[in-house]
Amino acid sequence: MNLKLGVDVAGAHNLLPKDGHGSSSAYVELYFDGQKYRTTVKEKDLDPVWDESFYFNISDPSILPSLTLDAFVYNNVKGTNSRSFLGKVSITGTSFVPYSDAVVLHYPLEKRGIFSRVRGELGLKVYITDDPTIKSSDPVVNTARNEPVKKSEQRHTFHHLPHQTQAPANTAVPAAPPPMMRYGYEQIKPNPPPQPPKLVRMYSESSSQPVDYALKETSPYLGGGRVVGGRVIHTDKASSTYDLVEKMHFLFVRVVKARDLPSMDITGSLDPYVEVRIGNYKGVTKHIEKNQNPMWNIVFAFSRERMQASVLEVVVKDKDLVKDDYVGFVRFDLNEVPLRVPPDSPLAPQWYRLEDKKGERIKSELMLAVWIGTQADEAFPDAWHSDAATPVDSSGAASVLIRSKVYQAPRLWYVRVNVVEAQDLVPMDKTRFPETYVKAHIGNQVMKTKTVQARSLNPLWNEDLLFVAAEPFEDHLILTVEDRVGPGKDEILGRVIIPLSMIEKRADDRIIHSRWFNLEKPVAVDVDQLKKDKFSMRIHLRLCLDGGYHVLDESTHYSSDLRPTAKQLWKPTIGVLELGILNAVGLHPMKTRDGRGTSDTYCVAKYGHKWVRTRTIVDNLCPKYNEQYTWEVFDTATVLTVGVFDNSQLGDKGSNNKDLRVGKVRIRISTLEAGRVYTHSYPLLVLNPNGVKKMGEVHLAIRFSCTNFVNMLYTYSRPLLPKMHYVRPFSVMQLDMLRHQAVQIVAARLGRAEPPLRKEVVEYMSDVDSHLWSMRRSKANFFRLMMIFAPVFAVSKWFNDICMWRNPITTILVHVLFIMLVCFPELILPTVFLYMFLIGIWNFRYRPRYPPHMNTKISQAEGVHPDELDEEFDTFPTSRNPDLVRMRYDRLRSVAGRIQTVVGDIATQGERMQSLLSWRDPRATAIFVTFCLVAAIVLYVTPFQAIAGLIGLYMMRHPRFRHRLPSVPINFFRRLPARTDSML
Repeated sequence: MNLKLGVDVAGAHNLLPKDGHGSSSAYVELYFDGQKYRTTVKEKDLDPVWDESFYFNISDPSILPSLTLDAFVYNNVKGTNSRSFLGKVSITGTSFVPYSDAVVLHYPLEKRGIFSRVRGELGLKVYITDDPTIKSSDPVVNTARNEPVKKSEQRHTFHHLPHQTQAPANTAVPAAPPPMMRYGYEQIKPNPPPQPPKLVRMYSESSSQPVDYALKETSPYLGGGRVVGGRVIHTDKASSTYDLVEKMHFLFVRVVKARDLPSMDITGSLDPYVEVRIGNYKGVTKHIEKNQNPMWNIVFAFSRERMQASVLEVVVKDKDLVKDDYVGFVRFDLNEVPLRVPPDSPLAPQWYRLEDKKGERIKSELMLAVWIGTQADEAFPDAWHSDAATPVDSSGAASVLIRSKVYQAPRLWYVRVNVVEAQDLVPMDKTRFPETYVKAHIGNQVMKTKTVQARSLNPLWNEDLLFVAAEPFEDHLILTVEDRVGPGKDEILGRVIIPLSMIEKRADDRIIHSRWFNLEKPVAVDVDQLKKDKFSMRIHLRLCLDGGYHVLDESTHYSSDLRPTAKQLWKPTIGVLELGILNAVGLHPMKTRDGRGTSDTYCVAKYGHKWVRTRTIVDNLCPKYNEQYTWEVFDTATVLTVGVFDNSQLGDKGSNNKDLRVGKVRIRISTLEAGRVYTHSYPLLVLNPNGVKKMGEVHLAIRFSCTNFVNMLYTYSRPLLPKMHYVRPFSVMQLDMLRHQAVQIVAARLGRAEPPLRKEVVEYMSDVDSHLWSMRRSKANFFRLMMIFAPVFAVSKWFNDICMWRNPITTILVHVLFIMLVCFPELILPTVFLYMFLIGIWNFRYRPRYPPHMNTKISQAEGVHPDELDEEFDTFPTSRNPDLVRMRYDRLRSVAGRIQTVVGDIATQGERMQSLLSWRDPRATAIFVTFCLVAAIVLYVTPFQAIAGLIGLYMMRHPRFRHRLPSVPINFFRRLPARTDSML
């Protein structure tokens, strides 16, 4: 298969005038893989249109990701037969896509140097083709195809057009619709079926990662314009706060109340409800028993692109056991429904007279408001949605479980309980001294002190117990002093219950005054039965709510918030993060309905204390959400997490099922450029016991806007965590325990919301199992470490080649540079920092233009052994059979044995360094001490430059003066003793 790279040069726009008469005669030169082509010259045109195509041979497809296509725009100067630079565009090989996915994209022209002055854009369509009928272009003659130019490939491609159904390559593209349909305000027509946005570029963290798992940059129409290169080319003059999502129109129907409804039953009562129907979609309110003036105040939202009717019917019915009675109806012509665009005030409801089946008006009235709006409407979040329900099944019973919602996670506190001592304990058995300990619990969290076996009735502990509590405080702190009377048998001596709201709060490390609390002696061991009589037993406590810490409720590597609990310690915001959840495509069916695979998916986004959930799109493998959310940013070293889940709560028995994970995406805020709009399609990769699997793609639009540039730069000098984490740090075991407790509290609180955010969703979004053992993760971390040391190994190999004189010219140049640095040592540090500066400036042109994403190669998820995956997904504690556990234990012992050997070798080298002066080997120490004395005298009388120069020249000496045996210092060091002789 002979691959070719096709480049269609469409045109340029707004070029810089260079001929001195306010114009330019532009042409384009293309360079790729040693091949060069040139377009024709467009005389005196700042907006030239070429529409010429060129084809490059791809010599080696395996190195395609490392190749670059360069397009230079020049101004042709006739008088001197020369040219002047107008700009350039560089496109890396990772951005090349097949012809079917390629579109004309206008790239901003880049400078050639720091002092270059350029402006304008160059329109290119770059693609890979294997069509055997296409021959490579002639590098001498311009090979433009004499084909009619397609309207969709011309320079003006930024119109807000409705999505067109994809047609074959040889099919003409339909002409653009009239302006009234282009913007969607004057006239609204049903949209065609949803179409995924055109692919612009594909990125992959590693060339060895499969292309199907790569990140894809898109160029969708959002808000009032199209996103090109991170910028929005506005075509819609109307401003909107929802500018990161595609505008979707909905028919909103607010059913408020009714009055003077007739009695329909024999008993004279009426159980009314309202049915809103348009086409094959129907929304139903709940029925209100025995009420002729009912009130509902509910909003229905019907998607315009799914409507197949032009009449809206609102029917009032009477609920009955056999058949519901017909009360009356109101009809609306959709062509007469007004369009409301925020910030317009909400449409006021009006009274409408009902009509009976014969079309005659009755005295009953229904208060309604009917309008057409977008997802920016205030009624959108709490409305019942037609695209979130199956046709002719919209009873409204499950509307709570499918609506969008914004959640606020509870504010978490660390509760520090310092148990000092107890006095005057009264044991049950008077003939012995008690063996006492203190047990404390808040809700489901239980901790206890060590057991004290003091020969007195006043035991002393002085231990800290740590808990996590959430506002508003619902649980109390309960402490019990217990006596261990025998194995597995404890007796409660006294108890005290302390409300958390009564505990003092602190935001720093100031000393908290201790207090004495009286202990109440219970009648029985039952927790809730306490004797009312007060005894003389007391317990000495120091209690506080520590607000100077940040309560870690997620994995440390993916923290979305680093602020302390106490609000007075919060720093001002540095920016705003905006997220547009556009759609998902190619989702894997998660369930079977009516004999076919389908999914009921929703998205969850988490950043800081704010969690958001989109509405559930029912029975759709390519759902369109188009919902936008905003967060305040306090630190750029934080991570936004977006997850996709399948709703398993919609069936009759769904409440007992867990919502299934489809995949998630993490985006670190510090990797985003301020003001740039990132529109990418992220692969949803999930690791399961059968291996890594792509579950689909989610299309997101992200923008980080900086509101205070000085404060943002200042955050890079501040500690990552609040001050208390460094003044009074927690141990690793304490942090793991507290993190687990915090996640459980957050999951419990969010699970009580409506709709509930279930526990499995919160745990998946918080990476609750990231600390568990995994052979795959261990390998991935090892190779990450090797990648960090790869430059060191490369420098070591390069220096070894210098010492071996593999390239004499390079070795001589290194000798000269070394002599210069030895003679002028004050140039060493400036040279190092200047070198790093130049490397940074050089790498600027190759900086990443996309957020990081999941990488199966780095994660070692491609070739992982099935048994290792089964071990990773095993429960804790294990649920596998003993033989399998024994085999894994032996494997772990083998790996740990190698690690043990490496650690022992490192310790041996360190102990040999210590033995140089310890006289463990008296002869070796005497030799080394004598050498130190001679070295001190020589270094005192000899200039340092001479010593350094001699050492460097000796190390880089020619191989003719080298020996294959190890050097004397290495032989001497290896003979030194270590403590391995003392090991059992």
